[in-house]
Amino acid sequence: MLSDAQISANLASVRDRVAAACEVVGRSPDGVRVLLATKTVPAERVAAAVRAGADLTGENRVQELAEKDAELSGLPVERHFIGHLQTNKVNQVLRYVTCVQSVDGVELADRLQRRLEALDATVDVLVQVNTSGEDSKFGVELASAAEVVRAVAKRDRLRVRGLMTIGLPAADVELARPSYRALRELRDQVRDDGLELPVLSMGMSGDLEVAVAEGATMVRVGSAVFGARS
Repeated sequence: MLSDAQISANLASVRDRVAAACEVVGRSPDGVRVLLATKTVPAERVAAAVRAGADLTGENRVQELAEKDAELSGLPVERHFIGHLQTNKVNQVLRYVTCVQSVDGVELADRLQRRLEALDATVDVLVQVNTSGEDSKFGVELASAAEVVRAVAKRDRLRVRGLMTIGLPAADVELARPSYRALRELRDQVRDDGLELPVLSMGMSGDLEVAVAEGATMVRVGSAVFGARS
């Protein structure tokens, strides 16, 4: 397990990578948030990253959100849900997060809408798009994504803030570029219809530079900060 000092140094290194990637394409690093993907990371290690300056985390599993809440709820950190969300887990996830990044269809949007109406609340959401076309991945198919985004945006309890995708995993990071470019182009297409989508959540520890070059405003980083997942 990495020490607090190692986690702090790794977080600084990731931010340096983001800054360097932004400089290459003439962007400000202030326009790219670093989200720490904390799947299987113990709560005390997440807390160490927050003490080192991290202000945004993402969890893949509702159970882990609940287990880590006692440690993290009092800290100055925003928590998102970034994993596949089953409709029967909506009530639980809304207790802990300010944003659901993995809305992958109208059925889930409707379930969120109904629960939020009961709570008299709202939540930020991103629409997850399967830009790589892999059968193993969740997300809206690229061909129908614009239609789904427009439909989700009609639910008044959901604030559609942007789009999320998982790039094609490959040893050559350039192979992920078409996935990220497709998400940006989809954002531009929907923006032309009058929907502002400021968030593009894409890119991970191994390929964040490519994602930044293609317009990412949020990169999801886990192993680069916490080490390889056990």
